[in-house]
Amino acid sequence: MGAAGRRWERRERTLLWGVLLAAWDVAVGQLRYSVPEELPKGSFVGDVVKDLGLELPALRDRGVRLLDRGRTQYFALQGKTGYLLTKERIDREQLCRLVDKCVLRYEVIVEGEMQVYGIEVEITDINDNTPSFRDAEMELRMSESTAPGARFPLAAAHDHDSGLNSLQRYELSGDEHFSLAVQAGPGGDQRPELVLEKALDREEVAFYELMVRASDGGEPARTGTARIRVTVLDANDNAPVFSQEEYTVRVAEDVPVDSVLVTLMAIDADEGLNGNVKYVFHKISDRASELFQLDSQTGEISLKDSLDFEEISSHELEIQAHDGGGLSDTANVGITLIDVNDNAPELTMSSSLSEISEDAPLGTVVALLHVHDRDSGANGQVRCSIVENLPFRLEKTFKDYYRMVTAGELDREKVSEYNLTVRAVDGGSPALENSAVLALRVLDVNDNAPVFAEPRYSARLAENNAAGALVLTVRASDADWGQNARVRYRLSEGRVRGAPLSSYVSVQAETGALYALRSFDYEEVREVRLWVWAEDGGLPALSSNASVVLEIVDENDNAPQVLYPPAAAPSAAVSGWAGVELAPRSAEPGALVAKVVAVDADAGQNAWLSYELAKATEPGLFRVGLHSGEVRTARFPLARDAARQSLVVVVKDHGRPALSATATLTVVLAESVAELLSELGSAAAAVPGEPAASLTRWLVLAVAAVSCLFLAFLLLLLAFRLRHWRRSQLLATSGSSALRGVPASQFVGIDGVRAFLHSYSHEVSLTADSRKSHLRLSSGSCCDTLPARPPPDEPASLLGEDVAASRRVDLAAPTQAQPNTDWRFSQTQRPGTSGSQNGEEGGAWPNNQFDTEMLQAMILASANEAADGNSTLGGGTGTMGLSARYGPQFTLQHVPDYRQNVYIPGSTATLTNAAGKRDAKNAGASGGNKKKSGKKEKK
Repeated sequence: MGAAGRRWERRERTLLWGVLLAAWDVAVGQLRYSVPEELPKGSFVGDVVKDLGLELPALRDRGVRLLDRGRTQYFALQGKTGYLLTKERIDREQLCRLVDKCVLRYEVIVEGEMQVYGIEVEITDINDNTPSFRDAEMELRMSESTAPGARFPLAAAHDHDSGLNSLQRYELSGDEHFSLAVQAGPGGDQRPELVLEKALDREEVAFYELMVRASDGGEPARTGTARIRVTVLDANDNAPVFSQEEYTVRVAEDVPVDSVLVTLMAIDADEGLNGNVKYVFHKISDRASELFQLDSQTGEISLKDSLDFEEISSHELEIQAHDGGGLSDTANVGITLIDVNDNAPELTMSSSLSEISEDAPLGTVVALLHVHDRDSGANGQVRCSIVENLPFRLEKTFKDYYRMVTAGELDREKVSEYNLTVRAVDGGSPALENSAVLALRVLDVNDNAPVFAEPRYSARLAENNAAGALVLTVRASDADWGQNARVRYRLSEGRVRGAPLSSYVSVQAETGALYALRSFDYEEVREVRLWVWAEDGGLPALSSNASVVLEIVDENDNAPQVLYPPAAAPSAAVSGWAGVELAPRSAEPGALVAKVVAVDADAGQNAWLSYELAKATEPGLFRVGLHSGEVRTARFPLARDAARQSLVVVVKDHGRPALSATATLTVVLAESVAELLSELGSAAAAVPGEPAASLTRWLVLAVAAVSCLFLAFLLLLLAFRLRHWRRSQLLATSGSSALRGVPASQFVGIDGVRAFLHSYSHEVSLTADSRKSHLRLSSGSCCDTLPARPPPDEPASLLGEDVAASRRVDLAAPTQAQPNTDWRFSQTQRPGTSGSQNGEEGGAWPNNQFDTEMLQAMILASANEAADGNSTLGGGTGTMGLSARYGPQFTLQHVPDYRQNVYIPGSTATLTNAAGKRDAKNAGASGGNKKKSGKKEKK
C-alpha cells in the first residue's frame, strides 16, 4: 500500500511539472504538441487559438496564418476553428532519420497584431518498421584451427524506429557449435558476434547453415532474419591489423567530388591468399553510403557526392579489413565537416503593409521580417539594416524576427512612395548578403490649404461690356492629392450699390474664371472690390482667399448735357423767355452776354468740354470762350445789326469718337426792358397761326401775377417796418442814450436777400385788338430802396414822422454799411467744366441804367415764377433748380455769375466782389445812371 502511494505521488509530481512547463511555454509565446507519425491527413493536433489565449472572432477579422518557409508543410492552421491539423502523412524515419528526437518548429503570425508565436510539434515513433539486415545472407570463413571461444562480428540489423520500437535483441539458431553474443557499442548500439563454442573439423563438417533473428520491442514485436553460411577453411593463424584503431578526418563542406578523404591501411602477416587483405564497409548509414565510396583494394575513402554541413555536420564509418583466410579487423573513421559560408541570409517579409497614412504616429509597424542563415558560427550571424536614410528603423522582436517601424514624420507632398530596401549581411568572409524591397505608398491627408498664384488680382473692364464677359481667371493650387487637391472657387458675400455682389460678377467653381453678369456703367460703378475663396475637397476642407480689384474703364458713351440755356419747350416761343439774353447796343467788345453751362457724365478726357460758335445771325458780332462757354461781344453792335440775334453753340467732349450737343441762344440787342418785351412780342406775333388774343392773355396773366406778388411784398415790408419801429420805441424808453439817435434801419444790413427784394408797380395799357402791349415801368414806385434824394412826388411816410425822420438821418449818414460778402463767388465756383477761368472772363459788368433795368427785369421774372410755382430755375435754395435735376453737386457755381457789380438805384452802395478800384469805377458810373433815369421819367 505504501509503495502504491509513493508511485501515485511520483505521478502527481510528474504531471505537475508537465503542466508548469506547458504554462511557461504559453507565457513565452511557445506551444508544444506531440503527435505520432503516420497520422492520416487532417488529423487534429491542437487548439492553437485556445492555447494562446486568443479570441476567435477577433482572430477571424485580423487573420492568422502559419509561416511557410518554402519547405514541405506537414501541418495547416484552420482559420475558422483555430485548430492545427496534419496536412501530409508524416514518416518520422524519413523526416528525422538522423535525429533521435524529431521536433518540427513553426511560427504563427497574427496579421493585425503583428505578433509571432512559436509552435513545436514532436513526432513520436510507432512500430512501423521491421528490423532488417543489410545482407540477407552472410558468409563466414573459419579455419578449422580456430580455437573455441573465438568471436566473429556479424553485420548488425537496422531498425528505423526509435525507443522501444527499435532493435532490442538478437537470437541464433541452427547448430550447437555456435552461439550468439551481443556487445554494446560506444553509442549504446548492439553489435552481434558469432561465438565458436566447439572446435571445428573440416573433415566432419565443411560448412554450417545458421539463422540469426533480430527483434524490436514493439507490440506486437517485429523481427528480421538473415542467413549465415559458415565455411570451414584450412588454418590461417594471422588476422589483418589496421595501422590505427580510429581515423579522424576534417574536410571542408565545399570539397570537390571524387576527392580522396582518407586512405586506410591494414597489414596481414600471412602469405598468399591468407595475406591478401580487402576492405569493406562494415557499418555505414544510408546517407553516408550515398556520399562516400571505399576502394576495397587500396582502402581509399573518396567523395562521390557534395557535402552539406547544414544537413549533416559529421559522419561515422566502420571499415573492416579481412584476408583470404577469413580473418578480419575493424577500424572506425570519423569524418567531420568544416562549415563554409556558402549560404546567403534568407530574408522574408512575413507580413507587411502596402500603404500608410502620412499622419501615422511614430512607431507604427509597417512590416514584419524574418531572417535566417543556414550557416553556423560567425557565418550564420546576420545583421539587418535599411539601405537608405529614411524615416524608418528596424527593431528585433522574437528570435530572428524584425519589425520595421516609422522613425520620423511622413509627408506625402515630399515623398509619395517609399521603396524600402532591407539588407541582411552575415559574418562570413567574404560576407554574403541578401535584400528585400517593400513598396510603401503614403496616403494623403488634407494638411495643405490651396495657394493662389497671386495674393492680389486686378483687372480693367471697359464699361458697356457684354453680359457674361470674361474678366480674369484666378488660379490656386493645392499640394495635396486626389479629392484633397480638388480646388473649388467661390465669391465672398458683399454688396455693390445696395445690390448683392453675386448679381454683378460670378466665378466658375471649377476653373476660377470670373465673369461679369451685367453691363457695367462707369458713371454708376467705377470700381468693384471682392474676395475670391479657394476651397479644397478635404474633410475638413481648407481654404484661402485672394483680393480682386475690378476697375471699370470709362468710355465716351455720354454726350454733353446743356444746363443753360434750358431746352426750349413747345410753348417757349410764346412765352419769349426760354434762351433769351439781353445785350445793350452800347456794349463794348468783350462784354459778357451769356454763358453756356454744360456737363458731361463721363470722366477724364471724355468729360473735357469745348465750346464753339457753330451758327450766328451776325458771325462776327459774338464769340464763345473755348473752355468757359461764355458768350461775349466781339465788336461794338452796329445800327444795321438785327435786334434779334440767334446763336447756335456746339459743345463737344474729347472722347473718341467725340460726342456733342447744341445750345441755341437768342440775344436781343436792346437798351431797355420795354424794347426787350416789344421785340419778344414782335417775335411771338410773327409766329404763323398764333392769334393775337393769345399774347394778350399771357401778358395779362403775367401782370396780374406780378401785381399780386407786389402787394404781398408791401404787406411783408409793412410788417417788417412795424416790427423795427416797435423795437426802436422799446430802446428809446429804456433810457439808453447811446442808441437813442440811431435809426432802426441801421440794425438791418444790406444782404443778398434784401438786395433782390425790389418791387415795382406797373402801368399797363392793353388793347384787345392790338398785337403789341406796352408796359411802362415807373421808377418812382420803387419801395424799400435807398435813394440818394427823395423823388419829387414822394408820398407821405406810412410809418409816421418819426420813422421818416429816422430814414432821413439814416440816408444822411456819412458812412455806408459794407456789402454782404455772401454775394461773392470764388473763381473756382464759376460755371464751366472744371471751374477754371481764363482771360475772357475778366470783363466788368456794364454799370448803366440799362443794366439796372435788366437786373430789375430778371428779378421781376424770378418773382413771378416764384409766385406761380412754375419756376424753371427753381428747385432749392441756392441751386436755381439744378440740384433737383442733376443732383446735389450742381449748385450755384454752375450758373453765370450775374450778381457781380450789381448797382442799386438811388444808393451809393454797390454789391461787388472787386477791389477798391472797381468800386471807384462803379461809383463814377452811378451819376450817369441817375441822369438817364431822370430823362426816362420825363418821357
